[in-house]
Amino acid sequence: MTDLLNIILLGIIEGITEFLPISSTGHLLIAEHWLGARSDLFNVGIQAGAILAITLVYWRRIWQLLTQWSDPATRDYLAKLTVAFLITCVLGLIVTHYGFKLPETVTPIAWALIIGGFWMIGAEALAARQPDRREVTWTVAILVGIAQMVAGIFPGTSRSGATIFAAMLFGTSNRAAATEFAFLVGIPTMYAATGYELLKVWKNGGAAHEDWTALGVGFLVSLVVGFIAVKWLLGYIRTHRFTAFAVYRIVLGAALLLLMPAGV
Repeated sequence: MTDLLNIILLGIIEGITEFLPISSTGHLLIAEHWLGARSDLFNVGIQAGAILAITLVYWRRIWQLLTQWSDPATRDYLAKLTVAFLITCVLGLIVTHYGFKLPETVTPIAWALIIGGFWMIGAEALAARQPDRREVTWTVAILVGIAQMVAGIFPGTSRSGATIFAAMLFGTSNRAAATEFAFLVGIPTMYAATGYELLKVWKNGGAAHEDWTALGVGFLVSLVVGFIAVKWLLGYIRTHRFTAFAVYRIVLGAALLLLMPAGV
């Protein structure tokens, strides 16, 4: 029963944090210090649940982009999504080639949470001074692609936070428009990353010893919670800034730095 509760809790953490600008990777690495490490395939599986959730949230927009090729604006938007995705893929392959690994200690994650929190507050203030713009420029597309990779290298940064604010600061100042582009770029990126990790685990023989029941439960929990979290966030940002998330990051990061030396 304890193990089942841990699985459900990890699925909830992934579902909530994957698209909120508070870092899912950072939260999962922190959670595993208390709940125990899970297999690579399990982590990939619960991430897949969150990806499916965001796909379901945006299915109408995705269908529109895939079926309205005759519209020049649609083709332009798709081209920018593609460029952002390809930049992330190329940078990801470079990082993988040089053998980059995620940190196994909490301290760098805590610092990333704090620094990212203060950065978000400053970025939000700068974006608020710009005129409301919904257009996604080529500069935004390129920087969103780079921001995705930066977030992948530094757990605690937050992929959604990095990409949303990259868009807001460099041309797409409207929060809703910036968030939509960041999330739509994230869908193929995360599918590709998840597929790559799944193939790697499968080739290494990890699937043969996997607890498939645990993976299935984690996947479903992440899917349901992720869907709710994204729907809530899209409504929240219509009338609120991201400041509350920034404050949460700073408080959590500071608490981790204070508690870790004490052995808590």
